[in-house]
Amino acid sequence: MRFLTTAIPDVFVIEPQVFGDARGFFMETYHRARFSAAGIDADFVQDNHSRSVKGTLRGLHYQIQQAQGKLVRVVQGAVFDVAVDMRRSSPTFGQWVGEILSAENKRQMWVPPGFAHGFYVLSDSADFVYKCTALYAPEHERCVRWDDATLAIAWPLVDGAAPLVSTKDAAGVSFREAECYP
Repeated sequence: MRFLTTAIPDVFVIEPQVFGDARGFFMETYHRARFSAAGIDADFVQDNHSRSVKGTLRGLHYQIQQAQGKLVRVVQGAVFDVAVDMRRSSPTFGQWVGEILSAENKRQMWVPPGFAHGFYVLSDSADFVYKCTALYAPEHERCVRWDDATLAIAWPLVDGAAPLVSTKDAAGVSFREAECYP
């Protein structure tokens, strides 16, 4: 298992070691001691699975209380996954990193507490699974608009078409208006 640094030091891309043959493959997706040695000391309390069709954009979500760290991966299809630093005290406040996660590349991303998270589906559909360090608390959930001009996220929109977003995500606030962490 390799832990690759990103432009934001707290966000990691994790490449598992994959063992395969004619029957299929095996890979370890989480190993507490290895993650801890890489600086990710997380206690996961909830696992989630979503399926989305091509062109769907989910996010940018975060919980202002009960902040969630997320270990995310794709088990079918491909997405462009994004983490945005929402911590005012951070030297990377307001910066984002993006990574293509797919069933093929088997990469994962560690999105620490204090970050907004979202993804855009590049394939016909995608099954997205993730582990969380805090339980979902809808009363604390916040959403920053996916197309916020200040963040200027370079979403790889299929054919330049507007993404499919939920009503809740369409009502997200601008980054400048967003409630942030200290």
